[in-house]
Amino acid sequence: MVDSDRPRRWPAYAVTVLFLGYAAGKAAFALQARLGFPGGPPVSAAETGSYFMDAATAQWFATASGLVGACVAIATVTALGRRVPRTLMLLVLAGMLLAVGGGAGIMILDAFVGIGVGWQWYHGVLGILVIALFLEMIRSYATATRRVAH
Repeated sequence: MVDSDRPRRWPAYAVTVLFLGYAAGKAAFALQARLGFPGGPPVSAAETGSYFMDAATAQWFATASGLVGACVAIATVTALGRRVPRTLMLLVLAGMLLAVGGGAGIMILDAFVGIGVGWQWYHGVLGILVIALFLEMIRSYATATRRVAH
């Protein structure tokens, strides 16, 4: 039987790869000064023009957030990351979960209910997997760093 209370490293590695893929996709669109994401629904020129900041700048910020997310994810399973106070790391992870969960939630909602963005069913499945991976990464980190009472 598998012990579900033991920490696992693979979810953090998977989340790190996802964040790096996100950063790469955003960088590719930043170079083209386009909003959106490769493989995602197209963003019209009108939407891009009415966006609150320049498309390239927005995408470079998103690229940076993906790189920071990858660093935080990998920190949950490294010795350097374990030096960060547990409460602070859990707070950062909770904030990231809100951001990641919000984006994934929009993908899921649009994919299965339809809110007009253009995400397809497979994007919704990906959103569910991303949320599950992120939750497992947090659970695993919390398990690995909890103090054991003697």
